Amino acid sequence: MKVKKSCSLLILTLCVALPLVTAGCAGGKKSQAPSIAVFVPGIIADSPTYANLVAGVTEAVETYNGILTATGEPEAKHAKMHIMEAGTNQAEWGTKLTSLAATGEYDVIISSNEALPELCAPLTAQFPSQKFLLLHGQLNGNPNIACVNYDQREQCYLSGYISSLMSKNHKVALIAAQEYPALSNIMLPYYARGARDAVSGTTCDFRIIGNWYDASKGAEIADALIASGVDVILPICGGAAQGVIASAREHNIYLAFNDSGAFEKAPGVIISSCYTKQKDAASKLTSDFLNGTVAWGKTLNAGFAQGYIEFDDHSPLYESTVPETVRTHMNELLRNFKSGKLQVPNL
Repeated sequence: MKVKKSCSLLILTLCVALPLVTAGCAGGKKSQAPSIAVFVPGIIADSPTYANLVAGVTEAVETYNGILTATGEPEAKHAKMHIMEAGTNQAEWGTKLTSLAATGEYDVIISSNEALPELCAPLTAQFPSQKFLLLHGQLNGNPNIACVNYDQREQCYLSGYISSLMSKNHKVALIAAQEYPALSNIMLPYYARGARDAVSGTTCDFRIIGNWYDASKGAEIADALIASGVDVILPICGGAAQGVIASAREHNIYLAFNDSGAFEKAPGVIISSCYTKQKDAASKLTSDFLNGTVAWGKTLNAGFAQGYIEFDDHSPLYESTVPETVRTHMNELLRNFKSGKLQVPNL
């Protein structure tokens, strides 16, 4: 009888304790502070894209933590944020990203580059609990990854359009740091198409620097293009664009830019600043993660109509550099894109 009574007491104790243990485990994850890593595939100081990525994530984290503070939640629940600059050597990104995921310290890794979905997809099998939020990327069907894909067709089409309107020789060019699928399949062909649609017969040249930092090589390539008659260039080459700017100043030609705040880089030389609203998108995506509303496994396609691509037509430097007739033409084009009345033509 004593044995039976002891067994009964043990069973009763377990029945009472197990729900409490289960409840404690279920609630433990929620009580932990969200941990975020920002993987910068480059150097923040050299790239407005990556600077805005970090600024957007930081904004969302600070807002989230501010709300917790206001509602009296303990600081232990505040979101934590870590930034890793991976450098400009793309061959090293995969190894560094793997090392970051292998720590198991971060609930989500946030990054921005067309190459990242391909690098991250295998890691979700290797590290099944690791989540990724990727801007400037596209991937559907992976439950651990969510992407924002900016409509670079619109962005490059408009840059090509104004480049052609401002070209006296009807010769424009794109100088890129490296060749990659989004550049070859979208950015270059739509830049060239925009230029041709603006002024029939406009030609588009193309050159590769080989890296994102060699300003001397950027200047050398720009000099050669200008000698061939090119008088408007779109540089997509990170820090190497400083050499392209120097060449444009020396030879008195124009540059189009796909960066925010581009006019201040070279007043009187830069004719356009058509950019992705990277900070807004990074902040929104991070907030969705912190609030548990991310649409995992899906890609958000973001263009003018969705408010994630912008053409700066309000800068005083835009008004002082670009003639009124060109600005009027571009304003009409922009209105039609934003309203959805006009879409980028198929190639």
